[in-house]
Amino acid sequence: MWNVKPDLVWFRRDLRLRDAPILTEVADSAGSAVAVFVLDDTLLKPGPRTAFLYGCLRALDEELGGRLLVVCGDPVIQIPLLARHFDVGAVRISADYAPYGMRRDAAVEQALGDVELLRTGSPYAVAPGRVRKADGTEYRVFTPFRKAWLKHGWRAPAHTGPDTTKWIDPSGVDARVQIPKPQALDGVMLPAAGEDAARQRWDAFREEGLEDYHRDRDRPDLDATTRLSPYLKFGCLHPRTLLHDLVGVDGDGARTLRSELCWREFYADVLFHRPDTVWHPFNPRFEALRYDTSASAWDAFSVWKEGRTGFPIVDAGMRQLLSEGWMHNRARMIVASFLTKDLHLPWWWGAAHFMNHLIDGDIASNQHGWQWTAGCGTDASPFFRVFNPTTQGEKFDPDGDYVRRWVPELRGVAGKAVHKLRGGPPSGYPAPMVDHAEERRVALARYDELGRVD
Repeated sequence: MWNVKPDLVWFRRDLRLRDAPILTEVADSAGSAVAVFVLDDTLLKPGPRTAFLYGCLRALDEELGGRLLVVCGDPVIQIPLLARHFDVGAVRISADYAPYGMRRDAAVEQALGDVELLRTGSPYAVAPGRVRKADGTEYRVFTPFRKAWLKHGWRAPAHTGPDTTKWIDPSGVDARVQIPKPQALDGVMLPAAGEDAARQRWDAFREEGLEDYHRDRDRPDLDATTRLSPYLKFGCLHPRTLLHDLVGVDGDGARTLRSELCWREFYADVLFHRPDTVWHPFNPRFEALRYDTSASAWDAFSVWKEGRTGFPIVDAGMRQLLSEGWMHNRARMIVASFLTKDLHLPWWWGAAHFMNHLIDGDIASNQHGWQWTAGCGTDASPFFRVFNPTTQGEKFDPDGDYVRRWVPELRGVAGKAVHKLRGGPPSGYPAPMVDHAEERRVALARYDELGRVD
């Protein structure tokens, strides 16, 4: 028999109604629920990611028939207030494993008093902390983690939808606010938001892109990536759904996609065990690495952010970020290497800039992706990888189409010549701001200094 009291479902990074185990729990216990989202100022900064979130919330509200209760403020205050207002039996959430999320949820749990905070599932196929070595310690290297992750496996998708439970109409709640309309984004082109858009994108990729994914995903000139990262960020689509749909699918494309999904889970696991790595290197030896932080360094940082470095593939990536709130993964590595090893600027400057602009900005993947490229992360032999932006451009943008798409000053330069500009830059485009060969030498010299640190 169902309890008289409803549950309160607090949505966060699970903005979907299909494959939502939390709804199965509600249906098996209370049978009815209040759907809530809290606009938390700690997490919501003006920019593309917040604008995309608002779109996802509008899509979820529509699926719920207008019964999503959106409130503003501190969740530690708002969730207990709403729990008392609706006299709920329990507050249900998908577990959050990021440092801020874990602190917030612990505080909410304490503030709820006798009302239980029940965690079901997470944004991951395998929750952080679940996959461990035989001796019980965490993995520090990706490849053995991937093997253990695949062996561990994951649950089947939950058969849920809008009608799995009865949703209570919250229209009489004084604290309810309208889902904000996004502020002007200076022409940033955002993808369609919400669960339906996520599933449509996934279906299209499976049909058109999966088979060649292993070969084409490194080509920024091709639209060959999944483009699912924003939807995974906000839980419009769960990785378990993707992995389930890949069962029985052979081929290098499917294997590569499983591996890419595993990278996301590996970085979440690393951050779970080492929350200090949000802003500190995974390898503490690199605390002593010399970075430039003078006034001229900040000037160089501004040039990099604007995509005016004089290195076409770097500038293309940075301008794509400003135009789409997204950047191709190969370009992310190239621009990160340039910032840290050609300009010798702190990796956390770049990581913060990415988090300000990326619609898929995920603290674990972003910070540890930056550390991987900067050489202070989980890679076993990291720092010697110094990307040459010119040869990277020639290899992964062989016809120069990516550069010409995002750097209009270079659209008159044909073919791969756009990467070297042997005759000098055309009018309106800057000369290279540094000599890559020299800066590579400086970067490696600074790395050698670490050997002399006691």
